Amino acid sequence: MKTTRHHAFSLVEVLAAVTIIGIITFLAIPNIVRVKQDGEDNLARSRAETLNMAVASLIQAQGATAAQAAWTGASDDDARYASYLKPYLAFAETNLSSYMPSGYSVVLPSSINPPSKVTLKKNGVAVAY
Repeated sequence: MKTTRHHAFSLVEVLAAVTIIGIITFLAIPNIVRVKQDGEDNLARSRAETLNMAVASLIQAQGATAAQAAWTGASDDDARYASYLKPYLAFAETNLSSYMPSGYSVVLPSSINPPSKVTLKKNGVAVAY
């Protein structure tokens, strides 16, 4: 009679494989977090530049004097965004705070004649872009 022997991994081999996978994961997680943060930084800068382009488009479409009169007549940044900038954006959230990634905000210029850039802030601190 012939006996069949089943071949399997030993406990030591399984533990070694799990340890190697754990080490690889431990090394990869900081890189994944950094890539995610870099992506959010780039998105915030890109959206701030897009808002600047929307302001320029508003001035071109309405003329500097009419655009400035309408801009100063708006009560706050959310009203300016909804009334004047949103139509010039290909992708626009319902309000300004939803438009920016988490942790970022923008302050629109109080005057657009002469045009000035929006201020990008991360956790309340201005960010150069």
